[in-house]
Amino acid sequence: MILLISDLHLEEERPDITRAFLNFLTGRARSAQALYILGDFFEAWIGDDAMTPYQRSICDALRALSDGGTDVFLMHGNRDFLLGRAFCKAAGCTLLKDPSVVDFYGEPVLLMHGDSLCTRDEAYMRLRRYLRNPVTLWVLRHLPVSTRHTLARKLRSESRAQTRMKANDIVDVTPEEVPRIMTQFGVHTLIHGHTHRPAIHKLQIGEQAAKRIVLGDWDRQGWVLQVDEQGMQLTPFDFQLTLPAATHP
Repeated sequence: MILLISDLHLEEERPDITRAFLNFLTGRARSAQALYILGDFFEAWIGDDAMTPYQRSICDALRALSDGGTDVFLMHGNRDFLLGRAFCKAAGCTLLKDPSVVDFYGEPVLLMHGDSLCTRDEAYMRLRRYLRNPVTLWVLRHLPVSTRHTLARKLRSESRAQTRMKANDIVDVTPEEVPRIMTQFGVHTLIHGHTHRPAIHKLQIGEQAAKRIVLGDWDRQGWVLQVDEQGMQLTPFDFQLTLPAATHP
């Protein structure tokens, strides 16, 4: 069994999400072969060298899961793209490139955070290219911690304000980008997060049936995609439940 989650946006100000995640790690995730976290794991991350005691506790919880035999994979999101090797080493997890093709029970599957699919949001795409530039990343990581805190607060505030003003189709994935990227990587299944619009979309790429699975964000409830030999099951669960039951959509 393989589990995939994304968009937890963990922060100290949301203890309900934190408790649900820690319960998830000590419950359902312990029986999984692997756990994939596809970005925006933290609401903000300003560098491995600036890890808070709260973030350290999350790191330690991931390490305990990894030490228990579950492989943990982590992908950058637009909120935590400064997560680095030091955190992954301490947490016992592997940092995945975005995008990455993985093998799930003999099927190649494309994993992404999903923000790079939103190509109609031209302002965001320009900002993304700037922030992910290796030179920019080097500069950001070497700024004083206080300056990084200020920049992170500014970016989060501007992002929320701009998202509220944009049309829904602008902040969702570009429909034409989905088959293009799937064809490029030679897959018929794409799994991503970012949009906070959980669903399983049936597609047709050429003569082949395909699907795009959108993971849900953790806010009023959690979302988990379970992959096993029987298929893929995307299900929500209440934060009070540590072992959400998987049902077919």
